[in-house]
Amino acid sequence: MVGTPINGRTRPAFGVVNGGHDLGPSSAPPSNAGSDYGVIEFTREDVEALLNEKAKRKDRFNYKERCENMMDYIKRLKVCIRWFQDLEISYSLEQEKLKSSLELAQQKCMEIELLLKIKEDELNSIIVEMRRNCTSLQEKLVKEETEKTAAAESLVKEREARLNFERSQNTLQEDLGRAQRDLQSANQKISSLNDMYKRLQDYITSLQQYNGKLHSELSTVETELKRVEKEKAAVVENLTLLKGQLTLSMSSQEEATKQKDALASEVGSLRVELQQVRDERDRQLSQVQTLTTELERSKDSTEKSCSELNNLTIRTNELEAKCALQDERIKMLQEKLTTAEEKLQVSDISASETRTEFEGQQKLVHELQRRLEDAEYKVIVGEKLRKELHNTILELKGNIRVFCRVRPLLPDEACSTEGKLISYPSSMEASGRGIELTQSGQKHSFTFDKVFAPDALQEEVFIEISQLVQSALDGYKVCIFAYGQTGSGKTYTMMGRPGHPEEKGLIPRSLEQIFQAKQSQKPQGWKYEMQVSMLEIYNETVRDLLSTNKSSSDGTPTRVENGTPGKQYSIKHDANGNTHVSDLTVVDVQSVKEVAFLLSQAANSRSVGKTQMNEQSSRSHFVFTLRIYGVNESTDQQVQGILNLIDLAGSERLSRSGSTGDRLKETQAINKSLSSLSDVIFALAKKEDHIPFRNSKLTYLLQPCLGGDSKTLMFVNISPDQASAGESLCSLRFASRVNACEIGTPRRHTNGQRPIESRLTYF
Repeated sequence: MVGTPINGRTRPAFGVVNGGHDLGPSSAPPSNAGSDYGVIEFTREDVEALLNEKAKRKDRFNYKERCENMMDYIKRLKVCIRWFQDLEISYSLEQEKLKSSLELAQQKCMEIELLLKIKEDELNSIIVEMRRNCTSLQEKLVKEETEKTAAAESLVKEREARLNFERSQNTLQEDLGRAQRDLQSANQKISSLNDMYKRLQDYITSLQQYNGKLHSELSTVETELKRVEKEKAAVVENLTLLKGQLTLSMSSQEEATKQKDALASEVGSLRVELQQVRDERDRQLSQVQTLTTELERSKDSTEKSCSELNNLTIRTNELEAKCALQDERIKMLQEKLTTAEEKLQVSDISASETRTEFEGQQKLVHELQRRLEDAEYKVIVGEKLRKELHNTILELKGNIRVFCRVRPLLPDEACSTEGKLISYPSSMEASGRGIELTQSGQKHSFTFDKVFAPDALQEEVFIEISQLVQSALDGYKVCIFAYGQTGSGKTYTMMGRPGHPEEKGLIPRSLEQIFQAKQSQKPQGWKYEMQVSMLEIYNETVRDLLSTNKSSSDGTPTRVENGTPGKQYSIKHDANGNTHVSDLTVVDVQSVKEVAFLLSQAANSRSVGKTQMNEQSSRSHFVFTLRIYGVNESTDQQVQGILNLIDLAGSERLSRSGSTGDRLKETQAINKSLSSLSDVIFALAKKEDHIPFRNSKLTYLLQPCLGGDSKTLMFVNISPDQASAGESLCSLRFASRVNACEIGTPRRHTNGQRPIESRLTYF
């Protein structure tokens, strides 16, 4: 199992630790611990054989020989552990070297990536800017060409309009000349018609005069006729002559009347012609006015078209000059673009070279990462094996395991200006196991089996004790209790926060694991029965938290609040190390739901109170007990395990808690029981003959856990507040003494007979 090198060659090392390769003399760390054995190498078979080795007992009553065998076995274990520690240190050094080289390679890769990215960004920005400028110039050129085309089209249209206007102007001038000539002829006609009208008026006047003369003559004739008629009688002889004369007068009168009618009709026609000539004159005058107006408008539009034509000519000249400038700029930009493309090609070549170098660096980084992962895997396997060996030694020694948990700072707790109260060493040996407390400038260092920082989750804490909980199902006695000052997080660690499933404590999670294991072992033929009991020790009095009796037979209360004792419960230990509490309610349970209901009932019945240090301070020691009875029907194997989960009341100073009255009595009782626990621990550490378990109900109840064959684990809860530095230091010192206590080797209980106790079944 342990040997020296033969002919300069060493034995092959543990394959799992060194990744399956042989560990030569150059890579194997030297061990000074086994100087009696020379340079020592271990294989997996050696370690397994060492762990599975059973003591050879020739004479079972020869205690001296048994002690010598045990001392030799422990010495070989120590040699193996020291070899693993040396191997772990060498691997850690190699891991640090790999990490440093990996960091350098990553830093170089990051610098190359950053430089490449900066160059790419610069080139991309230049290309984008040039493309943007080229696009804008092309857009401007297209716009200018469009405007130029539109201007040319408008110029052509203006020229055509000007020609059309000139043609229409010539036509209008010709029409104006014709109209003027027509106007002159019309004026001549009008003047001739006026002359004719004057002559007609004169002729009409003469006819009127002649008609008046005829009328006067007619009147004369009538007068003469009257005179003739008067003289008829006298002038009979002249009648025929007068009748001839009358006939001639009447014919002449008829001719005058006819001539008068002809003249009247001629005058009417002349008036009609005159009116037509007047209308024609008015029409010609209105046409002349219209033509004159159009002529003036044509002159104005011609002037405007001439000015617009001049403006368009000027603008066309300007656009042609601007287009020439744009062409020059486009040529310059094209030259710049060509230069930029050449630069881009050069940059692409350099980028490809850089990328090739980067890929090479990445391959190197991947290789270093792979080697780092292998080293980490080896470290993990070595750490796992170290833990197994460490736990084996602790079980052989019978030490109480101690886990330390630091709660986070509360919002109303101010951080100290002098520095942090709690710190954690970063060395490989103390990582995850060491804690340092600084008080008054002095640093106090402690090492435990495990240390949980404030950011540790409930699940992470439970994973560390899950194997211990499994031991209860395998037939061992298991005890886990939380110790610490008031407000340090003991109840949160054990019970969790109600209503938040992700913050469940150790008790609910332990029960879930046990019931899941119960179901998973059914196919293997295992059947389990489980019983639960819960009690509290309040003011040195045992209280049953599951009792349903509110009053006794005579009507008096069996239990009164504020610590008034009711029913008396006695604690007894039998020869097998089992603890019994008389008349304690024990409940058969079948599922996690039933236990959760009982826990809720017990939490409502537990004694809590408000102090200056905690709003809801536990004023009693809470003890949860789960008894497990298992039978394998196929092998007739029986196991009997017990799981004790204890939430101790918090220690506190009267000067800080401000307790008075009942709270003062509670504080005194709590401090007395915890002081008795300290006395028991000191006595165990000194291996005294008499251990004062009977000094308090708490220590007497914990006697099998502290002095028997139980697997015991203590959580010491620490507050990081500066005001609690003194209490935290006392708790750490007490936990360190507890960790040094040897209580005996745990023993599995098989073929046990199930005790008959008072039980109450819910649901």
